[in-house]
Amino acid sequence: MAQIQSRAILTAPLEAECHFRARIGEIVESVPDRFSITADTNMDDVRETLLNGLEEVIHFYDTMTSARSIVDYYTSGPFLHLGEESFHLLLQSNDVVAAKYYLKALQEKYGTEKRWTIFENKYSAIFNKYGVEFDKR
Repeated sequence: MAQIQSRAILTAPLEAECHFRARIGEIVESVPDRFSITADTNMDDVRETLLNGLEEVIHFYDTMTSARSIVDYYTSGPFLHLGEESFHLLLQSNDVVAAKYYLKALQEKYGTEKRWTIFENKYSAIFNKYGVEFDKR
């Protein structure tokens, strides 16, 4: 992904510089992002939930072996994070169908937000760079 962004490849990036980051609850739906611990909380249950969730997270990260696997994750969301890089990767690899599918999913999810015009203009420029028709809503 750094190559697509024309940035240096960092061997030890800060958390905010990572191409992929997610909370445990985003990866493993059965694990909440937060726990409410009270005097009645069964800590063995909390431990088991967290350990099982962490095992699933480790397995998930083992599947993140390429820029394309990161892009596939973001397009499945669909998430805006790394949208520009995702479109570059998809269009560089001539996967126009996936790029248009991702665009449509983003339009449906974020298209009514005021900020959408900013993203739409950026995405349109990327599509034009690769000679691919950009479908506005």
